[in-house]
Amino acid sequence: MAFQLDGFDLDQFVRDTLAEDLGEGLPGGGRDVTSESVIPAEARFSGVMDTRDAIEVAGLPVAKAFFRALDPGMTIEILVDEGASVPAGTDLMRLEGNARAMLTAERSALNTVQHLSGIATMVAEYVRTMDNPDCTLLDTRKTIPGLRHLEKYAVRMGGGANHRMGLWDAAMIKDNHVLVAGSVGEAVRRAVAAGVEDIICEVDRIDQIEPALQAGATRLLLDNMEPDTLREAVALVAGRVPTEASGGINLDTIRAKAATGVDYVSVGRLTQSAPAADIGLDFTPL
Repeated sequence: MAFQLDGFDLDQFVRDTLAEDLGEGLPGGGRDVTSESVIPAEARFSGVMDTRDAIEVAGLPVAKAFFRALDPGMTIEILVDEGASVPAGTDLMRLEGNARAMLTAERSALNTVQHLSGIATMVAEYVRTMDNPDCTLLDTRKTIPGLRHLEKYAVRMGGGANHRMGLWDAAMIKDNHVLVAGSVGEAVRRAVAAGVEDIICEVDRIDQIEPALQAGATRLLLDNMEPDTLREAVALVAGRVPTEASGGINLDTIRAKAATGVDYVSVGRLTQSAPAADIGLDFTPL
């Protein structure tokens, strides 16, 4: 089954990424000078992609697309499922095909799998540490430009869920919006009047909760609140809308904040700061 994400063009992503690496459009660009000068055009390789870390797997279908773009006849076997938790030393993919194509696509393929698996692995660690089936871990919009769909996909592979995808699918009223509107209530009322259905309102004080709810907020983002304050806020909301804890959430704080009764916790570092997984690709000439 083809790898598909709503709003994401895999073929275009592969073309653009390879074009960047090959220097298409630049003087002398459009070629892999190393492979062309060292590797005979007819040479063939077999290859094995493996992980040196224990990881949650994400991105293998994208890696496959890089190799296939340069050698449509390449034999590619993906050995583990997306979202699988695997130990260090696990083989992820086997390949056999044109050696130049493998070498040219190698870095783009590895960069993608390392980055996405790194995100999925960090997400899984946060979910385990949170240890709360009644609270959902969310990502944020703190993504690398151009990679949002893939990074949010990796969050799902790690066991998290996605916040809004962008500026278009929900209103997110934050302090600067409130500053211009004059108050939390007025900001929310303007969004309601504009016909926005999903209105997330950030509040950082208890006294902002009731005005936001009365004006029509459909979710409250409880920003930078300590656990005692979060519990007070959840009690005041009393289930009228979902609640989300955000700000200051890391592996040391997530369990306590999730235990306050909030429906969600959101963590920007899941996509902003996840380290790349240590994944390699070893070739053997045929």
